[in-house]
Amino acid sequence: MLEACASRTDGREGEGERHVRSDEIAAGLAEVDARIAAACHAVGRDRGEVTLIAVTKTRPAEDVRILCELGVRDIGENRDQEAAPKAHELAGLPLTWHFVGQLQTNKVRSVVGYADVIHSVDRLRLVEAISKEAVRQGRRIGCLVQVALDDDPARGGARPGDVLALADEVALAEGVWLGGVMAVAPLGEEPAKAFARLRDLALRLQEQHPRATMISAGMSDDLAEAVAYGATHVRIGTALLGRRKPFVR
Repeated sequence: MLEACASRTDGREGEGERHVRSDEIAAGLAEVDARIAAACHAVGRDRGEVTLIAVTKTRPAEDVRILCELGVRDIGENRDQEAAPKAHELAGLPLTWHFVGQLQTNKVRSVVGYADVIHSVDRLRLVEAISKEAVRQGRRIGCLVQVALDDDPARGGARPGDVLALADEVALAEGVWLGGVMAVAPLGEEPAKAFARLRDLALRLQEQHPRATMISAGMSDDLAEAVAYGATHVRIGTALLGRRKPFVR
């Protein structure tokens, strides 16, 4: 499996730089894994219940390849213009691609071409567009309903009162499967309180759709609170890969 993730480097200088970067990422991964394990232990959960999604936005494809070599299989991206070429370049690797950013309908065709799970489904029109394109491409895409835990429309998400009805629409649509819910902790509020609301809504959704068990919540600064309130997937970028650099096409 590691051979499938490996890349070639030209020259000793390139090999040396790659070795340094690999060590940096390995150290970040060890630290993040330890934090997830500690958070699970604190609330009596098994570490295997929580999947790490490495958010690699603004990071080069080589970072993703290194993550793959280190055993990470779930990769998150939030901008199609960056994610599409990266996913194409790394198409041969055994990875699951998660699109975690806000998604406009005019980007659906591209995103459906590489994403395995879309975390930001927040309106019926988007469900319909993803379904139509997934059928056209012969793919089956996982969809999480993004829940708005605050009143900031710029951050996306369906209002809590609309989530269950939207989930029903996802469950009925062709070419997609309902995975569960996703949310981002509101600014200026204790993450634990927000994630408690998300957990309660997720449990209500699971009463109607027992297989929709995914709860995508928690990032570098609030992963412990997310795990405490049932997160099954945490989306980690900075703590894993360091501070982000501007993306240059």
